[in-house]
Formats: sequence, C-alpha cells, structure tokens
Amino acid sequence: MRIVIAGGHGKIAQLLARQLAAAGHEPIGLIRDPKHADDLLAAGSTPVVLDLEQSTVQDVADVLVGADAAVFAAGAGEGSGNDRKLSVDRDGAILLADAALKAGVTRFIVISSVGADSYDAASDDPFQVYLRAKGEADAAVRERDLDWTIVRPVTLTDEPGTGRISLGSRGGSIPRADVASVVVELLGGAGVRSVFEVSAGEQEVAEVLAAL
Repeated sequence: MRIVIAGGHGKIAQLLARQLAAAGHEPIGLIRDPKHADDLLAAGSTPVVLDLEQSTVQDVADVLVGADAAVFAAGAGEGSGNDRKLSVDRDGAILLADAALKAGVTRFIVISSVGADSYDAASDDPFQVYLRAKGEADAAVRERDLDWTIVRPVTLTDEPGTGRISLGSRGGSIPRADVASVVVELLGGAGVRSVFEVSAGEQEVAEVLAAL
C-alpha cells in the first residue's frame, strides 16, 4: 500500500513509517521543513515538502492521487500559539480530508486526542484550544464520505512498544510505538467509521481492533 502521512516528521509518524516500510508498504511523509527529509528517508519514508498551512486542497490532492490511504498525524506541537493549534490540528486535518475526497482516497485515519469531545469552547487556555481543535477536526472528518477512523490516545510516551493495548480508557499512558501499531492494523481494514480511545493494555493490538 501507498500511505500518505501528514506530519511526517512527528514521532508517531516516523515510527509508523518504519513499521509500514518493514512490512513492505510505501509510506509518504508530508513535511514543512525540507531539513527533515533525511530523517524521513532514514525511517523508510519518502519525503514530500508540503506545508498544510500554505496549501490548497488541490495541492494536497495532487500528492494523494494513487494513494491507498491518508493518515493525519500532524500537530502544531507544544509551545505553539492558539492560532496555530487551530490552523494545523483542526484546519490541516480538514484540508487533508477534503484533499482525500478530491483524490479518491477513501481510507482516512486521524490521530486525535483523548478528551477531544469535552473541551471548553469559550476558553483561551492553550490545552482547551488544543482539544477544541482536535474535536472540531474529528467532527468535520466524520461528516465526510470517507472510510474514516479516529484514534484518541491517552498520554503518549517514548517507551518501547509492547504490542498490547486497551480501548476506552481515559487514564494511563501509551507508547507512541503502540499507537503506530494501531494505525498499521487499521490500515488493514479494521475499525472503519469508528472513534475510540486507546491506552496501554494487556491484549494484542490485532485482537482488540478485531472487535471494533
């Protein structure tokens, strides 16, 4: 499969690329900074320089043509202002979804966040704005005629992956590598049109997702 990953230089995106490449797939990573290209190549991903904040739907669709799936793993990151949380975490996801529709790419996976449905819309607290951006993006994606799946991990860590997860938990943490493993499994066809929270657990990824 050819999978286009927005936010290609992010930690989860690079772990995902490594897993996909090892399985014989073709990950394509969208990056804003050309200096990050070598990191993507090292992870087995083909870098494409494309800034979601400066691109049109057609710009993104041109990259997506011929892909089997699109994954939104982008984010403005810690320390970013509220405006960029909205322009990247929300508007970037919507742009990618619209581009996927235009390019005829129906499989669409979003890496969102736990709590994305419980934000304070009137607050300008950065974390609340972040949750708002994720929640509004998720809602917009669900309105599109795509085979979407929205993954909402709890607190992320850089610990080695275990290959074991739990769904529906609001507590605890989960290694980024295991979130990447979840996305790989979803790309195989599991979990279409589902929204779920994911944390570390005791069951194998494939076993848990088969029940969705």
